[in-house]
Amino acid sequence: MENEMRNGCSNSLVQEAGAASKSGQACMEAVERHVLHTYNRYPIVFARGEGVYLYDTEGKQYLDFASGIGVQALGYGNSELNAAIKQQVDLLMHTSNLFYNLPTASAAARAAAASGMERVFFTNSGTEAIEGVIKAARKYAFVRDGHADHEIIAMENSFHGRSMGALSVTGNPHYQEAFQPLLPGIRFARMNDLASVEAQITEKTCAILLETVQGEGGIYPAEAEFLQGVRRLCDQKELLLILDEIQCGMGRCGEMFAWQHYGVKPDLMACAKAIGSGVPVGAFFLTEQVAAQSLAPGDHGSTYGGNPLVGAAVDKVFEIFERDKICDHVKEISAYLEQRLDELEQECPCITGRRGLGLMQGLVLSQPVAEVVKEALKQGLIVITAGGNVLRLLPPLVIEREHVDEMIEKLKHVLTSCDA
Repeated sequence: MENEMRNGCSNSLVQEAGAASKSGQACMEAVERHVLHTYNRYPIVFARGEGVYLYDTEGKQYLDFASGIGVQALGYGNSELNAAIKQQVDLLMHTSNLFYNLPTASAAARAAAASGMERVFFTNSGTEAIEGVIKAARKYAFVRDGHADHEIIAMENSFHGRSMGALSVTGNPHYQEAFQPLLPGIRFARMNDLASVEAQITEKTCAILLETVQGEGGIYPAEAEFLQGVRRLCDQKELLLILDEIQCGMGRCGEMFAWQHYGVKPDLMACAKAIGSGVPVGAFFLTEQVAAQSLAPGDHGSTYGGNPLVGAAVDKVFEIFERDKICDHVKEISAYLEQRLDELEQECPCITGRRGLGLMQGLVLSQPVAEVVKEALKQGLIVITAGGNVLRLLPPLVIEREHVDEMIEKLKHVLTSCDA
């Protein structure tokens, strides 16, 4: 009887899976029934993407100005990237880090050349990259000082991820409350307030961590004087500068990495999202000096990190970025985007400000942002929120002027109707 019940349950689940793979409604029902509810999803099932557009199971087209939260830098269906991934699937997907593999060796060399940072460790996500830089910074200080009670200064209003280490350096109590106690030795300063940072430095401080452009917190770019000042503080006090470029890096702001706008260089950097342009991969970068005196064999690892499949994707992404001068395109198209957004601000009273860098832009709204996002979806436009009252725009880096114009037209319609 028990086996019959088990088999009956198994058969019904198989039937449910089959229905979910074909029907949008069945898909949503299966997710709500079986996937842990940590996201409030919009009632849309996307079936395919092409260029800068997504299409749902009903065939409706959406202009994507979120790019999977900054992931799809090259848009959807890039034939060259797809071909590289497909080829690698047929050759070799995984061996573990007990052996070398060709794609990841090439990807690492390209990453080092693009960043000017000599060492890289490939992870599976941005959160894991943050975990890596925290460990590297503390190990570096341990090797130097011989004790393990060092502190890291992070920024208020920041977001670095939801694992316990990343959560510990995320400057938002809302994310942290239920998961205390977190990592000890984390102090918080205010973004773009150098005196606030300096006031947090103690004899135990080993590193200062910040997003070059705060994303989830509301699109706040670091001011040049501030970031340059933090670099000077790190040099004077022998601290490590850690920059989180998970969202703002990989061409998003017009340089391969946003810090390259400022004339500074970090000692450690976290990266993810667009580095795989759809393939789940992250990385953390280290200068040779930090690498030589921090993580050694046995200190850190990842079964999947940098396997041949993601290595092939990262390698091809860097190749396309360099050959097609993606960063130059971002500089050109972002100037036009900023112009059109500023014009929209003049026309729509509900927009009370704009801030951002490159193709990472935020519009500050006086009306509920969540409602604007929902209405935009009805108009076939994907935008997302940041920092409570900010509408966040993170389009694929390959958008053209006509896509900017289309977005402005749709968004103007939404904001005008919401104002009425």
